[in-house]
Amino acid sequence: MTAKPHPLFLGIDTGGTYTDAVLWSEEGGPKGKVLAKAKSLTTRHDLAVGISGAVDAVLEKSKTDPAAIKLVSMSTTLATNALVEGQGGRVALVMIGFSEADLARDGLKTALGTDPVVFCPGGHDVHGNAAKLDLSGLQAALPELGGSVSGFAVCAYFATRNPAHELAARDLIREKTGLPVTASHELSAKLGGPRRALTTLLNARLISMIDRLVAATEGFLAERGIAAPLMVVRGDGALVSAAFARQRPIETILSGPAASLVGARHMTGLDDAMVSDIGGTTTDVAVLDSGRPRLDPEGATVGGFRTMVEAVAMRTFGLGGDSEVALEDGALDPKILLGPRRLVPLALAGMVHGEAVTSELERQLRAPNPGRMDGRFAVRTGVPDRLAAGLTAPEAKLYETIGATPLALDRLLASNAQNATLNRLVARGLVHICGFTPSDAAHVLGKQANWDAATARLGAELFSRRRDGRGQAIAATPEILAERVLVTLTRWSAEYILETAFAEDGLDGAATVAHALVQRAVDAHPGIARFTVALDRPVIGLGASAPLHYAGLPPLIGNGCIVPEDTDVANALGAVVGQVRVSAEARISQPQEGLFRLASGQTMRDFTDEAKAIAAAQADVRAIAAQRAKDAGTDSAEIAVATEFKVSTVEGQRMFIEAHVVAVASGRPRIAV
Repeated sequence: MTAKPHPLFLGIDTGGTYTDAVLWSEEGGPKGKVLAKAKSLTTRHDLAVGISGAVDAVLEKSKTDPAAIKLVSMSTTLATNALVEGQGGRVALVMIGFSEADLARDGLKTALGTDPVVFCPGGHDVHGNAAKLDLSGLQAALPELGGSVSGFAVCAYFATRNPAHELAARDLIREKTGLPVTASHELSAKLGGPRRALTTLLNARLISMIDRLVAATEGFLAERGIAAPLMVVRGDGALVSAAFARQRPIETILSGPAASLVGARHMTGLDDAMVSDIGGTTTDVAVLDSGRPRLDPEGATVGGFRTMVEAVAMRTFGLGGDSEVALEDGALDPKILLGPRRLVPLALAGMVHGEAVTSELERQLRAPNPGRMDGRFAVRTGVPDRLAAGLTAPEAKLYETIGATPLALDRLLASNAQNATLNRLVARGLVHICGFTPSDAAHVLGKQANWDAATARLGAELFSRRRDGRGQAIAATPEILAERVLVTLTRWSAEYILETAFAEDGLDGAATVAHALVQRAVDAHPGIARFTVALDRPVIGLGASAPLHYAGLPPLIGNGCIVPEDTDVANALGAVVGQVRVSAEARISQPQEGLFRLASGQTMRDFTDEAKAIAAAQADVRAIAAQRAKDAGTDSAEIAVATEFKVSTVEGQRMFIEAHVVAVASGRPRIAV
């Protein structure tokens, strides 16, 4: 009898530089088997193009029948990038029971910008008792708003204790406009109205964006004959169905970093570790505790806004393989500086544009003295022209000069003012700067070979001619310069890992202490006071360049560094091996002695017996969690219920204050049959 073949799983991750795809099977034990993996440059103007490039390459490498794929899961930086860059649809915010003064709290007014807001009387108190609701102002505004916004965000005072007024407003908006509506109680059960309103506003903005991504991905999968459920990674590392993510896109912020942590644990089997993921643009550092990512108890902060979204407690640093390499100003013996800005590496520019780049570098090398802009080029990013709307006259003139072929900055710029103008175009995402990066240094030393090493060496020659404070060249050879750059990257990586550990331990001045410790570790003459530090857990190094940059970490961090075999696709692998995990919660308060008020889901009930109220709460959250788990994409959820009491003792008598009941449902996602 022929053994039934193992189902195949497709994982996708859209990163800042690359989109990764991995084909994985449960064959071969708990860790399964990576059958094929591939990368394609991320196409930010249309993410589906980069996704198709990576997935098609995986299918070709594995010679797999697309119909054999039974589950597709993706992590994405789309929501995170949109919040950081201030993008998203125009939405209307409906505030019930709040005043205009509440907009000044938690950054809500800044986040709102010029989007409209409607205030309505209503809301509830802490025990769920209702004030008088008046939606006439909202009803009057809906005809105009319905034609000028892409969705609505509704937040009512103490809606987490009684959502009735949010539900009434939501139903009215849907009836009159047919547009998407996000109600705050659907996203968070935490108190803090303005921050809950902020979270709801951002979610409403992201709905159309995530909807387009999911639709494009589903369309691509259908074209390839992949009839499998599509899952999305949330910011806490859990998987949810694409339909679930479409309604709650805010929960996908920090999706990529969360997926990398899930992938790190899967590949190493370690329950406790520091995880450092180095990409082209950033290094993300986080902590694994007891097999799960440590979450930010205050909610994820993205784009300067503190949300109520449960997400990985991730610290992100502007350090990557494509970080800008610069020289410390004004020092006798200047240090190499890295990032935070990302450049297009010269090796990549040389591979794509050839003579247009190398001839300019050779021209600059023939000059008797080094120039301030040597080895730097400007090139358009290729975004649609509509995104260039609103440029000033100097910006438009300079943008017109820059084309799809890199242009040397010493030919392009005639003044410091033009340099500032160029930086504004870069900040808008319209122009890339090409220049020398750690990726180029790795090419010079033969430690990386995916782009053009000859162009990288020309860039290193130019950079090594720069002068220190004594007028001497900073490096005798390109190889010496390249080695200094790579050593600096490893050292800075150690500092950021230690800084994260100190911050997680609640220590003040984490960055300063981390810098001092690494400085003493590498110093030939460490001084009178000797310092040593050791992490209590190993580091898992992730990212395509991790084997190179993290080889020298152990003596700097006082513990080992494990770089898994498939570290280059950790995010995509994490996207496909994760579990569905959802929760539901209920609260029981005592508005008056002997009365126990249960608020769970969208209902509120009163009991005269505490034990009966607790039992009803536990039954409610179990049922709600089971339904949410099914909606999120699993048919095999295990549910755990925990109850936390707040009580006081008065003259020896126990006095009930409040109870908080939480159910957590988790299970593997359902797959195509």
